[in-house]
Amino acid sequence: MSDINETIQEPIEEAGKSKINSRVAIFVAITATFMALCNVKDGNIVQAMSQAQAHAIDAWSYFQAKSTKESIAENSLKLLKLQNASANNDIAKSYEDQINRYEKEKAEIKKQAEGFQKEYNDINLFDDQFDMTDALLTISIAMFGITSLTQKRWLLYFAAAVSLVGIILGLTAFLKISLHSDFVSKILG
Repeated sequence: MSDINETIQEPIEEAGKSKINSRVAIFVAITATFMALCNVKDGNIVQAMSQAQAHAIDAWSYFQAKSTKESIAENSLKLLKLQNASANNDIAKSYEDQINRYEKEKAEIKKQAEGFQKEYNDINLFDDQFDMTDALLTISIAMFGITSLTQKRWLLYFAAAVSLVGIILGLTAFLKISLHSDFVSKILG
């Protein structure tokens, strides 16, 4: 009778393991596929961030150049006024016009540079979401591997929950919905 019990018990245990391993395989396939898509999108976001940052740096450099030109014009105007020469009125007017033009141009350039910086910060939010997605999905894949080895059903559910949170975070990033944890970002950043 014990031989029959052992003969029946072994296939039943193997069938149970097979079900868990099948589920693990499905979860890993879904998780890894979504993770690959997120990595592609995150790469594109990083490129856009680099471009926005380069534009911001260029704009601030241009702003600084205009500030320098404005300062030179202001100093030249002061020197002319110190000379108090009536013949220099046309030159003084020219410097005053330059100073006014530089002020207007600087205001436009500053606005543009701040816009590029805002664009960078906005994009960075979604980059952080994709980074968190990648971390959660990587952790879940590792936990699925442990599940396959240990055959613990609770671990399968926990790994699936971690994967689900990662997928939700990734979907919100794809849809440009801000679901961002400043607390987690500060710890990891």
